[in-house]
Amino acid sequence: MMMHHLRVCYYVGWLSAAALHGASHQAPQVFQVGVDRQVRDRSVGRTRFSFAQRNVEAVPTISHPTREGTAQVSTIAATMLDIADDLHRAAGLDNAATVIVELSEDPTFDPADLIGLSTTFPAAATRRVGWILSRFTDRDDLAPLRDVAPGLAVSPSHLDPHSTVRGSMDDDWMLMINRDVEPDT
Repeated sequence: MMMHHLRVCYYVGWLSAAALHGASHQAPQVFQVGVDRQVRDRSVGRTRFSFAQRNVEAVPTISHPTREGTAQVSTIAATMLDIADDLHRAAGLDNAATVIVELSEDPTFDPADLIGLSTTFPAAATRRVGWILSRFTDRDDLAPLRDVAPGLAVSPSHLDPHSTVRGSMDDDWMLMINRDVEPDT
């Protein structure tokens, strides 16, 4: 209803989408929404909304029932990539890893969906998701994603873009492992 009133295209994303998909250790402090133009953050009742300008049309969504109708929520794969792309909105790398692992446990999740979205998101997001899944899950269906990840960009990506540049290189994912990750699993 609010988004219709504001006349913006949107999707519910990041930790808010993860929670709606049933995979969030911590309830997000704000309701995170991707929008097609700049919208100021605001509170409506007891709910705080945080808006981020995105290419909304490129993000696949599903309709999620609400009290007033439905809301557009990013798919599981799109939610993983949003979280891996914007670690600040995901409450840091460790929390991002926790949520990505939880989302991967959904029976409808298919790594092929990540491959389909890999050119829509920064290479680092796909590489982080792939590395996290290969490191912290028992999935045996990641080879096609691992084959795509190195070709997404010429330069290696950093596991943590805010940490030191130094670290070991994971050639499979073309990812500089520049800090330890400790998901809360």
